[in-house]
Amino acid sequence: MNYRIGVDVGGTFTDFLLIDSDGNSSVFKTSSTPKDPSIGVLNGLREMADSLGLALGEFVAQVDLIVHGTTVTTNAVLTGRGVKTGLLTTAGFRDILEMRRGYREELYNNKLTPPPPLVPRDRRLPVVERINAAGEVVTPLDEASLRAAVEELKRQEVDAVAICFMHSYANPAHEQAAKAMVAEVLPGAYLTVSSELLPQARMYERVSTAALNSYVGPILRRYLDALLENLKGIGFDGVLLIMQSNGGVATPASTAERAVMTLLSGPASGPTAGITFAAVQGYDRCMTVDMGGTSFDAAVVQNGVPLLRSEGWINRQRLALPMLDIHTIGSGGGSIGWIDDGGLLRMGPQSAGADPGPACYGRGGSLPTCTDASLVLGYLDPEYFLGGRMKLDVEAARAAIDTHIAKPLGLTIEDAAAGMYHLVNVNMAAGLREITVSRGIDPREFPLVVAGGAGPIHGAMIALELDLPVILVPKESSIFCASGMLRSDFKHSYVRTYHALASKADARLMTQYLGELEHEGRAVLHDEKVEDRDRVRVDYAADMRYLGQHNEITCSFDIIRFEADGLDYLREVFHREHDALYGYSLAGSPTEIEVVNLRVTVVGITAKPAMNFMTRGDESAERCRKGTRRVYLAGERAFRDIPVYDGEAMVFGNIGSGPALIEQVTTTTFVSPEYDFVVDRAGTFCLFHKEIGHTYLRRVFE
Repeated sequence: MNYRIGVDVGGTFTDFLLIDSDGNSSVFKTSSTPKDPSIGVLNGLREMADSLGLALGEFVAQVDLIVHGTTVTTNAVLTGRGVKTGLLTTAGFRDILEMRRGYREELYNNKLTPPPPLVPRDRRLPVVERINAAGEVVTPLDEASLRAAVEELKRQEVDAVAICFMHSYANPAHEQAAKAMVAEVLPGAYLTVSSELLPQARMYERVSTAALNSYVGPILRRYLDALLENLKGIGFDGVLLIMQSNGGVATPASTAERAVMTLLSGPASGPTAGITFAAVQGYDRCMTVDMGGTSFDAAVVQNGVPLLRSEGWINRQRLALPMLDIHTIGSGGGSIGWIDDGGLLRMGPQSAGADPGPACYGRGGSLPTCTDASLVLGYLDPEYFLGGRMKLDVEAARAAIDTHIAKPLGLTIEDAAAGMYHLVNVNMAAGLREITVSRGIDPREFPLVVAGGAGPIHGAMIALELDLPVILVPKESSIFCASGMLRSDFKHSYVRTYHALASKADARLMTQYLGELEHEGRAVLHDEKVEDRDRVRVDYAADMRYLGQHNEITCSFDIIRFEADGLDYLREVFHREHDALYGYSLAGSPTEIEVVNLRVTVVGITAKPAMNFMTRGDESAERCRKGTRRVYLAGERAFRDIPVYDGEAMVFGNIGSGPALIEQVTTTTFVSPEYDFVVDRAGTFCLFHKEIGHTYLRRVFE
């Protein structure tokens, strides 16, 4: 028997999905080990081996593939614990990291101060040189100033160096000379060259991205080296792939060079998993939410493809590489409830994490969390958490809520817990509005795919906030991202600045540049053993804007149409995208369009695990009923005994009515009174508003 494993290292739990060669899957969870995440990974492998009755070495010898999402780089940025980094940049631009874009991210927040730069001023060193936007040398590279700067970084014993010169995207010669000198003087330092990592215009974006890459690069490289060594030590000789923030996977070698691509890599596989389960019912769109122990991640999939963005922020540091458009807030099962200076209840973003965890874990935590509130409200069974392997302390949860929330606000413990639960739901609904309503997308037209260990407890209440008719809870929801990782493809994204008015752009030159980027991507896939041309897909896009606009829109286009119709076709694409995004376009007006960047994404299609569909069983879910439990119903503001069903025993066709609880080993789904539920052929628990029952059931059973 051969196996494939998806691993998602979260802030509280490390999730595993094990799939055998027959397509059978098993879910595993272990506590994360923040001091060394690889320990949590090895613990999970041991647990899998034990469940199969195999020795660890015997088991891993049968594992062909491990796809791994990591939070190592994300945590380093969020906690400010990256390595000691130096920056070489053009003389006169030493302070670009602190100058940033020249304005605040929140324009009307006068109290917002810039975050500390990743590289302090004494390690940001100027080099005399200058290249203009046309790639012409204005000031030759002064090798004396370059050597002096590199020697100073050596004296300061930096671990990593970022090189970013003005307009190096147009002519990388000076950066290449600096690269050679750094390699000579600091041979052990991790090195990032901006023209290799991000050859596009906009100085701040390039220098920030290069600095981020160097800031986390050595940390990721050490982690991957340790993980590979540990896996080799237990006999693993299969393939290890790393999840990237653009929704694709890559080998450890290529990932280590572009470490910044693993920022937010964990949740990046969620949308892939979401559309897989939504497609079972014929949907080509969905919203996905993943609520774990620390964070809540929301994303949108349209036309079968997760939405991408070409730049974003990580802990207020600019990152200008393609990534899935995922909105993350500090709202998870471990989110701590607290009272602010104005006497208002708040939830998160601080989290109790895995150690000590929520008060009910009994590991020394004393602060009230979302999980403690769910336990007090009856959504969790204290005797069945993780299938009974972990007992929850109800009295500890009540004491924490009483001390820190109920007494300060003059509430009962139950009312305080209800307030915590409601506030978390409102926060998460606001996160979904951020990626839908604020962008012209009507969320009511999308099924909501709910995942994460804590997500299914809150999914119905989030849906009520947004008036959503359909909620899908995959049977593997608690290890959602681990599932998506095994369904992700190799993906490498490239960009090249080509700045011209569309009326004056050279379509042949643009085609040449696109071809060069495609060739670079295909070469990387070849190194990753993706050699069959039928397994390669190439996507093309251009960043464009109306003349006078500050921001561009990334517009995907068909290369065959472009080669045939040239810039007229690109104008048509841009007008259509602008109208879809902003509600208007200037088609037919004399306003010029600017082309700014060209983008190519090369995808190596991987073999996907087969979906195991169930045969249809009895309609009634009553045969799976375990009993009843006293649960808080928000709409009634009261507790009521409601049925509890065994989710592990339910099969395709089982139908039931809310309110109800569906319990699994690793999560619990709360079906609010406004919804009924049915199990589809993939084993997904489908919650549907009572008003659309007959219409929706036809979709499930057709």
